[in-house]
Amino acid sequence: MSILMFMVRLTRAQQQERTRASVLAAAKAEFTEHGYALAKIDRIAERAELTRGAVYSNFPSKRALYLAVLIDLVETTGQVDPPVPPESLDDALENFARVWLERLPLGGTAWGGRLQLRSLDGVLDDEHTREVLAQVTRLEALLLAIALEAGAPARRVRLAELALTLLGGASHRAEIAPGSGDPFDLTHACRHLADIRFGDTWAPPHLPFVTPATPCADSWTAPAGLVDQISGRQADLASDGLITVLGAGRLGAAEEAVRSGERTTIVIVTGDPAETGRLVRLRITDLAGCLRRVFAPEAWQRVRVVLDDDALVASALGVTDPGDGTEVAVRVRGGMIVARSSGRGAGHAVSAVRKATP
Repeated sequence: MSILMFMVRLTRAQQQERTRASVLAAAKAEFTEHGYALAKIDRIAERAELTRGAVYSNFPSKRALYLAVLIDLVETTGQVDPPVPPESLDDALENFARVWLERLPLGGTAWGGRLQLRSLDGVLDDEHTREVLAQVTRLEALLLAIALEAGAPARRVRLAELALTLLGGASHRAEIAPGSGDPFDLTHACRHLADIRFGDTWAPPHLPFVTPATPCADSWTAPAGLVDQISGRQADLASDGLITVLGAGRLGAAEEAVRSGERTTIVIVTGDPAETGRLVRLRITDLAGCLRRVFAPEAWQRVRVVLDDDALVASALGVTDPGDGTEVAVRVRGGMIVARSSGRGAGHAVSAVRKATP
């Protein structure tokens, strides 16, 4: 490539980034002033001093743009000091609740407060997107539970689900009735959730009927540069362990691989990166930010979450046409893929292959 061609491409990339930043800034102002439902793309374009077409060339819909604004809000949150690991389960729940509730506005009903709350009211207006959100909440509960378990023999997913339900309800109430309730009461209540005995077990009835994984000896090249959303560090996908590729509609299956006790990478793909992908990114990035402020990175040393917007990992593993219903898992050993499985229970099937040899 000639220097001139390189400079032209660089200039175009820089211009595109400036345009995108202008659109995001204008959209944030529009959503803050009018809310999601009443916001207009034409006004956003006018605020950004761009054409309507320029806005749509960067964001294909108002929902995609709104989700991008929320993601930008979450990702630009300032860095915090390393956390002091909680000494007990009740401390962990209380500290997590306190961090979560910091997003609650101090008062008033301005639309900007809804942005602060990451409000999705009126945004998810179709059945598929709501189903995806249900799957995301299951993954959120699993990630919180892994930290709460902290090596304990007990499963704490139900506890995590209850804590997130309580906190999610508080956020919703703050949106529809700002100023009601006391955050200190909520943190105190979350602390005492640790006293509830759930009898939580991990025994999905379909697992005994899952088709065994297929042994293989396939070479592959692990994509570089992808980030583990939990730790914020680069994910080394070439290391030994399990990789489960899940579509946005199958995220609840992540636990089937995680319970193997081995290093597990959850790779999330979608057929709609602009909207579904951004919804998943928003929720996982937001949760991860809270988790990192409470728990030490060692809490997830066996679990990584990678958002594979461009299907780089899926393609490298030979997954064709990845979409929201994808469920594929492989075992990696010594840089080789030594077992594969696809369909319901894929993560469990691959985790059962303990001593496969190439």
